[in-house]
Amino acid sequence: MQHVNTTAVPRIPVLARLGIDSRLLFMMLAIAIIWIAFHLLTGGIFLTSRNLWNLSVQTASVGVMVSGMVLIIVMRNIDLSIGSILGFSGMAMAVINSRFFPQDTWWGAVLTLLIGLVIGGLIGVVQGTWIARLGVPSFIVTLGGLLIFRGGAWLLTSGQTVAPLSDSFQILGGGLNGSIGGLWSWIVGVLLMAVIVVSDLRTFQQRARRGLPNRTPLLQGVVTGASLLLVLGFVLVMNGYADPRSGQPRGIPVPVIIMLAVTALMMWVVRATRFGRYVFAYGGNPEAARLAGINTTRLTVMVFGLMGLLAALAGAIQTARLNAGTNSTGTLAELSVIAAAVIGGASLSGGSGSIPGAFLGAVLMASLINGMLLLDLPSAWQNVVQGLVLMLAVTLDVVVQKRRLK
Repeated sequence: MQHVNTTAVPRIPVLARLGIDSRLLFMMLAIAIIWIAFHLLTGGIFLTSRNLWNLSVQTASVGVMVSGMVLIIVMRNIDLSIGSILGFSGMAMAVINSRFFPQDTWWGAVLTLLIGLVIGGLIGVVQGTWIARLGVPSFIVTLGGLLIFRGGAWLLTSGQTVAPLSDSFQILGGGLNGSIGGLWSWIVGVLLMAVIVVSDLRTFQQRARRGLPNRTPLLQGVVTGASLLLVLGFVLVMNGYADPRSGQPRGIPVPVIIMLAVTALMMWVVRATRFGRYVFAYGGNPEAARLAGINTTRLTVMVFGLMGLLAALAGAIQTARLNAGTNSTGTLAELSVIAAAVIGGASLSGGSGSIPGAFLGAVLMASLINGMLLLDLPSAWQNVVQGLVLMLAVTLDVVVQKRRLK
C-alpha cells in the first residue's frame, strides 16, 4: 500500500518520471517565495541567521505534533484538544519541576519530562478509548477535551503563572543553554549527510534490483547532492548565530533536534512498520481493515495515545522556552497543526498523508507567523491569515478529491 500521497497537487508527468514528489517541490518553492517576500518587507531582517535560528525554534512545537496529526487525519479522525493537552501537560510539568524538584538537577528535569509525557499519553489513550469503544465522533470527544484540559490548566494553579523552572529543564526550550554549539552541530550535520547518502544509495540499489522505476544515476546524484546542500546550509545558518555571552556559534537548538528526531522516527514508523501500514489501511477502507483482522479499536487508541504523547512533548518545549507554566500556553496550537498537516497532503477524507509534507507545512505556518510578528501585525490579523490558510488548504483538498471521483 502506498503510504505517501501526492494527489493534492496534480502530478506532473516529467516530475513523476524523475521520481520527484511534486507536492514537496511546490511546498519548498512556496516557502522560498514566502521567505523572500518577508525578507524584502522586513528590510532584510527575515533571512538573517538570528531570525532563522529563532524560526527553527518556533517551528519545533508544531513540527513535533504534526506527524501525529497526520496519522489521526489519515484514520478519518481529528484531534481538536492537542493545544489544551499541550497547555495542561506543560503546566503540570512546570508545577512538578518548580515545586517538587526545587534544585537544579539533570535527573529532576528528566523525571519532569517523563511524568509530563505519561500525562499526555494517558489523556490521548482515554480519548482514543472513548472514540473507539463508545463510537463517539472524534470531533466531539476532542472538542470536549479542548475545554476540559484548558480549564484543567487553570485549575492546577488557580490561574497563577508558575516560574522559574530549572536550568536543566530550560534546555528543552532552546534558551541560552539550549543549543549544542558549533562543533557538535557539525558532527550532527555530518551524521545526517552520511544517513542521507546511505539511505539514498540503498533505495536506489533496491529499486534497481527489483526492476522498479528508478532515477538515472546522474539524477539520483543530483537529488542526493541537493539534500546534502540543504543540510550543509542548515548547519551554517545555525552556527551563524553567535551566543551573546561568548561570541561562539550557538549551533542547532535542542528543540530542533527533538523535532528532527521525531519526524525521522515517524517517517520510519509509516514506511517500515506494521503499525504504519495498518493506519493507512484503516484510513483507506475501515471495513476492509476490520475484515482483514486488524484490531481497529486498539489501533485507534494507540494513535490517539501517540498524539497525546507528542502534544505533551511539545508542551515541554513550549514551557521550557517560556521558563514558566502559563494558562495560555498552546492556545490555538491545534489550528497551526491541522493546517500544517492538510497543507502537507493529509486528506480529511482519510487514507492519505505525508510526514515530510506535514513537516514542510509546519515550516510554512511558522514562517507566516514569524514574518507577521516581524512586521508587527496585530494578533487579530495573524489569526485572520492563519484561518484563511487553513480554509484554502481544505478547499484545495476538497477540489482534488472531487476531481479524483470524476
